[in-house]
Amino acid sequence: MGKILVLAGSPRKNGNTDRLADSFVKGAEVQNEVEVISIHDYRIQPCTGCDICFTRAGNECVQDDDMSLIYRKLRDADTLIIASPVYFYGISAQLKAVVDRLHTPMRNLFPIKKLGLILVGAAELPELFDSIITQYRLVLNFFHLEDAGMVLVRGVREKGAVKEDDLKNAYDFGRSII
Repeated sequence: MGKILVLAGSPRKNGNTDRLADSFVKGAEVQNEVEVISIHDYRIQPCTGCDICFTRAGNECVQDDDMSLIYRKLRDADTLIIASPVYFYGISAQLKAVVDRLHTPMRNLFPIKKLGLILVGAAELPELFDSIITQYRLVLNFFHLEDAGMVLVRGVREKGAVKEDDLKNAYDFGRSII
């Protein structure tokens, strides 16, 4: 049984990203232990680039915020799922702050072997997810992670507008992780 951590990065509580993440969890928890961190419930400051974490005992960040709680959760996960709405062809600012705070040697202690992606955007453009997927692939390569898969949903703007087929795809994605 694997341990999956889902970082749900929408600032809109119970919106389309959260619904897709919830559906993913229902599928994944059949064969895994799953925990969701809804970034909107945490106070995370952006990385300042001071690099003190590279020399400080335990590689701890100087910022006193909720990121320390997320670091602890990452130490237990073997699969990480990033779930985000798309804003200006990137992940949400809230989630980006978390990702940037992984610029620490502490990340080398995380047992994560697989990375997956759940994205939802309002536009219908074919290239809507390209910049995020490029960054995702770079992270996979740099950290030698296995691609767990992706669910990409276009054309969903209003809260609750995600379709049943999309929710089923997220559920199936969750079921596929063993």
